[in-house]
Amino acid sequence: MLPISAAALAALGQATARPVLAEWSNDGGVTWQPVQFGAGQVTPDRTAEVRYAASVELLDAPRGRHGINSVTTEIRLCQGIQVPRRDVEWIPAGRYTIDRLKRTRLGVSLDLLGREDIVRGAGLPVARTVGPDTAQACAEQLLGEALPGSPIAWHERVKAGTALPAFVVDEDRWAAVSGGTDTSGTSTGIAASLGAEVYCDARGIPTFAPVPTLADPVVWEIPRGLVTAEPSEEETAEGLRNLWAVTGDAGSGDQVIGPVFRWDDDPESLTYAGPDPVEDPLAPQRLGLPGVRVRTGRYSSALITSIDQANDVAAAQLADSLGVQASLSFSSVCNPAIEPGDVVLVETAKDVWERHLVDSCPYTLGGVSMTCQTRTSTRRV
Repeated sequence: MLPISAAALAALGQATARPVLAEWSNDGGVTWQPVQFGAGQVTPDRTAEVRYAASVELLDAPRGRHGINSVTTEIRLCQGIQVPRRDVEWIPAGRYTIDRLKRTRLGVSLDLLGREDIVRGAGLPVARTVGPDTAQACAEQLLGEALPGSPIAWHERVKAGTALPAFVVDEDRWAAVSGGTDTSGTSTGIAASLGAEVYCDARGIPTFAPVPTLADPVVWEIPRGLVTAEPSEEETAEGLRNLWAVTGDAGSGDQVIGPVFRWDDDPESLTYAGPDPVEDPLAPQRLGLPGVRVRTGRYSSALITSIDQANDVAAAQLADSLGVQASLSFSSVCNPAIEPGDVVLVETAKDVWERHLVDSCPYTLGGVSMTCQTRTSTRRV
């Protein structure tokens, strides 16, 4: 969750003012110019390649080469929370590049994408070999060329010092940093090879973070009084994997790492894969567990060079593919500090609390409510 004071968090359900701040820059964020905000919506979504997207109307906006344009302009948005007898508390709501600009009678209408889009657009003109070096050095080289001067954040649980072999980046810079493949189909994404994910956060900072899990600390408890619409529950098996086989293979004939296996070993989980689906796949039949069904996922990367690294990747892949079959959609009082990947505790019925991981949380800028799409682990009844 983004930084927010205890006073602002406690006052979310009250009739507080919610001003919006919009600014633009044509010099990479060195200077920012305020512009009058009309209306708009922000869509933070962990399942999208671009973490933050938005659509806004700006009034009396300067246009052209020295004003707002679709080539050089970046837009920065903040959502304010006005607590009685306190100054406005500003929460970042994304830093964006302009995907589409439409002139209107009162100003401009903009479709905005997060700064990942800048990196995606900065494709390499020719194939290049990156490394051998640490994961941090390789990633910051690729990102720094597209976002000069931008800080890059590394979560302490991400092993930034992992040694990577030399690998070829054909064209797609963002895929090489996040989770792409080379021309042979072998995975080369730096973040994915660390069991991590990379995104541009609400401040526009490229961030390497662990794949979130339901075991992470709860950042916000949402009682029924803050839920403004009845939760809608849904289940699907799409994307579900309860067994992962991870291999380090450069495809060059050198030593292959693994495979390393990781599976759902919780007997109380609906996605339980059995006591040992690799070495003893008949155990569920022998033990009288007819409901056990194995769904296998495979991941191979040229950047995985050790068993420990393969274990990290397998754990991350498993965490990201469990629980997707049980989702919850609900509307609550808007908390603009919530980020995709946060774990929340939701009172879905009277005195019934469930732990959920937030996948998306769109909200109208200046509005009092937000919609959350979450997922959780389904338990056996």
